[in-house]
Parts: sequence; C-alpha cells; structure tokens
Amino acid sequence: MIMLRIRHFIVSALTAFALHPAMGASVQEQAAMAATQAACDAFRLRDLAALERLLAPEFTLISTTAEVQSRAQALQEVRDGDPQYERFENHSMTARVYGDTAVVQGITSLKGRSGGRPFALDVRFTDTLVRTDGRWTIVVSHVTRLPPQVSTN
Repeated sequence: MIMLRIRHFIVSALTAFALHPAMGASVQEQAAMAATQAACDAFRLRDLAALERLLAPEFTLISTTAEVQSRAQALQEVRDGDPQYERFENHSMTARVYGDTAVVQGITSLKGRSGGRPFALDVRFTDTLVRTDGRWTIVVSHVTRLPPQVSTN
C-alpha cells in the first residue's frame, strides 16, 4: 500500500511538472512566458506576421549596447534578414502578473550571424507585456549581456 502511494505521488509530480514546466507559475504567468518565447521563435523563423501580433505597436527594445530600437526597426531587421538566428531561446524564466500587465525575466541564448560574422551570447532580459483582448503583447524589452561562462572541463 505504501509503495502504491509513493508511486502515485511520483507519477502525479512528474505529470504536474510536464504540464507546468514553470513550477508554481499561474496560467497567466505561463501564458506571458509563452508569449515571450513565441516572439523568440518568430525572430528566429523570420515570421513577420507573428511578430506583428506579439510586439505591441509602441514596442521598444533596449539593447546590450543601450541603443533603443523601435518596433519598426526590429521588423525591418527581420525583413532584411540580418541578423540570422540559429538559436533564439528563453530559459530560466519567471513571471509576475499584475492585472493586465506582466513582467517576465529570464535568460535568452542566441546564436547566429550578423553582418556576415558568427555570434553566440546569453543575455538576461526583462520584458513588460500587456494583455489586450485576452492576448499578451510585448511593450518593452531590456537586455543585458551576460559574461561568457567559464569552462570547467
């Protein structure tokens, strides 16, 4: 009987983790995090239609060099095909929802080519999103470059 209960507990815990990868995150927090990842995927895939849905009209990005980029400039980069992303993935995310506003923080791992030169870096990001008509859009994104990881091999 004890083994059955332990097995049931383990299966329940694994199922909960699979369904809710951000343990403890509410449905709305998960939705906000999913919107930030969807934007990453859209940049990587150069999906302008998805970006137009995911980036608010007043979207701005504060880059690792402290430059402010508008939505129009971000979309133009996608049209121009530079940079090209092989990897554009969020991880280590947390989210907080305040009514129709959310703040998502985490790390984005990037790899690709820009100006014909390869790059790979990790940035810590903070995204602010608003929910309009039940849909999350990113209003502002701020990124800070993380130092390269020291190899322990």
